Amino acid sequence: MVFSSPIFIFLFLPLVLLVYFLLKGTARKNLCLLVFSLLFYFWGETYLVLLMLLSIGLNYFFGIQIDKQKDGKRKKQVLLMGVAINLLILISFKYANFIVDNLNTILVQLSFSPIHLKSIHLPIGISFFTFQSMSYIIDVYRNTNKVSRSLTNVALYISLFPQLIAGPIVRYHDVAGQIIDRNIKVELFAAGAKRFIIGLAKKVLIANTVARVADHIFDLPIGEHTIAVAWLGAVAYSLQIYFDFSGYSDMAIGLGNMFGFKFPENFNYPYISKSIKEFWRRWHISLSSWFRDYLYIPLGGNRINASRTYFNLITVFFLTGLWHGASWSFVVWGLYHGFFLILERIGLERALNKVGFFVGNAYALVVVIIGWVFFRADNFPYAWSYLKAMFGLDNPSKEKFNFAYYMDNEIALTLIAGIVLSMPLFFKLKTLRAKLFNVIPGTIFQMSLNGLITVLYIVLFIWSVIYISSDTYNPFIYFRF
Repeated sequence: MVFSSPIFIFLFLPLVLLVYFLLKGTARKNLCLLVFSLLFYFWGETYLVLLMLLSIGLNYFFGIQIDKQKDGKRKKQVLLMGVAINLLILISFKYANFIVDNLNTILVQLSFSPIHLKSIHLPIGISFFTFQSMSYIIDVYRNTNKVSRSLTNVALYISLFPQLIAGPIVRYHDVAGQIIDRNIKVELFAAGAKRFIIGLAKKVLIANTVARVADHIFDLPIGEHTIAVAWLGAVAYSLQIYFDFSGYSDMAIGLGNMFGFKFPENFNYPYISKSIKEFWRRWHISLSSWFRDYLYIPLGGNRINASRTYFNLITVFFLTGLWHGASWSFVVWGLYHGFFLILERIGLERALNKVGFFVGNAYALVVVIIGWVFFRADNFPYAWSYLKAMFGLDNPSKEKFNFAYYMDNEIALTLIAGIVLSMPLFFKLKTLRAKLFNVIPGTIFQMSLNGLITVLYIVLFIWSVIYISSDTYNPFIYFRF
């Protein structure tokens, strides 16, 4: 069940809200959210909800066991056991086929019989809730947050449906107090509803529209891309993945607000970055900060020497790529970003600071767009061929369709809207509204402007619902992660 579906918007969400607000007391509301969160996961994964329950039980148990230990060595052993079991579950479901396929390649070369393993279904959101679970027991070990003795609270933290499927990855200490006690104010609910509408529109009106172009172009056989078509596909996918994922994050944050939670931001206009370092401070913030706090810094970060810093960066981005999917193209994507981060640390960042915003932004955009080709392509050979087409380095056959075939008025307007809205225009409009209220005081003016904004939100919601109702094409990129 995706957020951008009629069954969620008109059945599941209203039912949850109705029951939630009829109940009194935080404990009852938490139990309500827990039941509906497990139902939400059951809807998409049926019996694999048992895996979710296993993860909840294990991490609740390990949290208590870590807290009980007085001996530091024993405490660390329990933590390592908990982390190892979490990773074993993740590897078993997400990487087992990938590992066996690569091992079989070696075995065949050595004239051994290959290993036969049936295709293992990838549970939705397993990477997100596994990382979130591990952060809980690691923070208990570090005394960053106190262990929870309430199984319901831990279960709600791990399974809370607004951010269960694709984040943001929330730390327990960020929401522990809110789980125990939270104030649900009308203003917060209204802000959450608006945020949900914005996310829904980003997903449905922009991401889904440009996704058609990206899918068609990336489905073309090798050698049938002109330079213009290849760049169109890469730009379309760059907009698709941003508005798809940031739109989902907006909906998740908005839903959290509607239930009284405040989740951390996950995106901060990454396409205005002037370097890859800045890009990763703005893109998927909860994941990059997770790797920073739980891997990069424990490895030594940049505190030891240059060589060790470069090793740490490569390790982190190798695993970042692998986290996104069991494929070498994801690994290459991660290492590719790690390579540019090392270049910037060596001296490229200083040079970029001297040339101004536009040159730096152009550099970052080109690097990121090229990286998305590795991310989107089904395999590395296809990605390499696609990149050669982008720079006119291949020998393409006479293509059946040209650039104009993929471009119509709707696509052109959506591409323009996507490019404009990937800049902090909305933030500037909010700032402008605040200034207008100061310059033109008066209740009538403020009520009129706020009324107009409310109407715009309603129109945006209706427009999005019309798109959802009239079209079954509703892909969601991060479901597979």
